[in-house]
Formats: sequence, structure tokens, C-alpha cells
Amino acid sequence: MATYTAIAYHIVFSTKDRRPVLTEDRREELFHYIWGVLKNRNSHLYRIGGVADHVHILTSLHPTIPLAELVKDIKTGSARWIKHDQVFRNFTNWQEGYGAFTCSARDIPSVIEYIKHQPEHHKKTTFADEYRRLLKEAGIEFEEKYLV
Repeated sequence: MATYTAIAYHIVFSTKDRRPVLTEDRREELFHYIWGVLKNRNSHLYRIGGVADHVHILTSLHPTIPLAELVKDIKTGSARWIKHDQVFRNFTNWQEGYGAFTCSARDIPSVIEYIKHQPEHHKKTTFADEYRRLLKEAGIEFEEKYLV
């Protein structure tokens, strides 16, 4: 019998201490690198985007890939690449942890648009406020001290 899944994840993670080090001139290279990680793990990328201090990824995972393992691969691989190739001069690491939110098939187009417009969105709101809102909308309880 075949395995069928339709689970899309909106994954969000930030730079260490939320430092704005992901400069616009090289951000597309980072997104391309992460896309390569996803392809190597047989996962489908719908959209990737972000700003100077965090990244958003909308993806569906291959059924054999655990979410935590995929995020670990993305973060460790990209951090190693960033440091080795000196992609972002002041990058030290990714923040520990991440947010992951499931999306229904009907929500995928609106999440894609949301990710596309991250630069405009963050002219009006901070990452901390955005992350707080995403957690609240998903019904996830959190401790404020971990958001700072």
C-alpha cells in the first residue's frame, strides 16, 4: 500500500539573539542553499523568504523525514555554509529552537503570499510581535522569556 500525505509546514527561525545579519545582497543565496537541503531530503518547497533576522519556509516533508530532523539539517548545514563561505559577515549562528505550523491545502496560497511580502510586513512589525502572533493563532502556549 502507498503512503499519501498532505502536510505543509510553515517553519520560522531566527538568527542568534535575533541579530539583523542576513544582508539583503546575499539572502537569495541562503534561500537557494536551504532549497537544496529540502530537495536532498525529498521535501517540496512552496516558498522561502525572510528578512535580516529570520527566515520563513513553507514546505511539505517526505513522509519518512521527521520535522525536527529536517530543521536540524537546514540550520546546521546552512550555518556551516554561511561561516565557511563567509556569506554573512556578522553571522554567528541560528537561534535555538524554531516555530512550525501546519497549513491546510487551502491556506498554502495565502501563506506563500505572506512569505513573499516579508520585507514590507517587517516595516510595520517586529519579528517578536510576528512570532507571538503566529504562536497565539496556532493555540501554542509559550513563555515570553523565550521570545526575547
